[in-house]
Amino acid sequence: MTDETTGAAMSPQDLALAAAIRRYEERLSKDPASLGFALLADLYRKAGRVDEAVATSREGLGRHPHYATARLILAKALVGRQDFTEALSEIDTILRVNPKDVQCHRLAAEVYRRLGRLDDAVQHLERAATLDPADRESHTLLGLLRAEGPVGDSGVARLLADDTFVTDAFGTLCLDQGLAEEASVVFTRLLRKDPDNAGARERLEAALRARSRRKG
Repeated sequence: MTDETTGAAMSPQDLALAAAIRRYEERLSKDPASLGFALLADLYRKAGRVDEAVATSREGLGRHPHYATARLILAKALVGRQDFTEALSEIDTILRVNPKDVQCHRLAAEVYRRLGRLDDAVQHLERAATLDPADRESHTLLGLLRAEGPVGDSGVARLLADDTFVTDAFGTLCLDQGLAEEASVVFTRLLRKDPDNAGARERLEAALRARSRRKG
């Protein structure tokens, strides 16, 4: 089967996702007041249909305004289309009711990081790590975003003991060479000097994605 919009062949995962979307669309059409709107919105989000995810979430939340899971899905969809201010508004709504929502703190950390507001990102990661001591990813990201010192004992890591090599060019070189954690430290330090450095924000996200792919 091919995607109707692109004409490209659909993977088994895409086919399964499309089938699930159709099932939940049918269920929701039969029972518009169903809580299943949240699952449908999340399926839309995972399929890259973020505008539909946002619209479905908001329509459902109009009926069920206290459904925190749906509000978190809405926040994720808003992040997906880079509506960071609106996403933070939804996150704040959840955290006012449940300040111990670990997923919300993780998402808040991501949004603040992508805005270049690293101290705010660290604050939420610290909260997530405290609430869930087994959350290794938050602990690791804390180390990277604090950028307190070199990463490991490699030669490149030793170069990062001071700020001589904390430059866009060196960070990009690290990223090109597959040194994702070292690149993350470089771009984090650059953002701490200049939170409005859009290039450093973009390359920090690229470094974190590369690190995630390497982990696998």
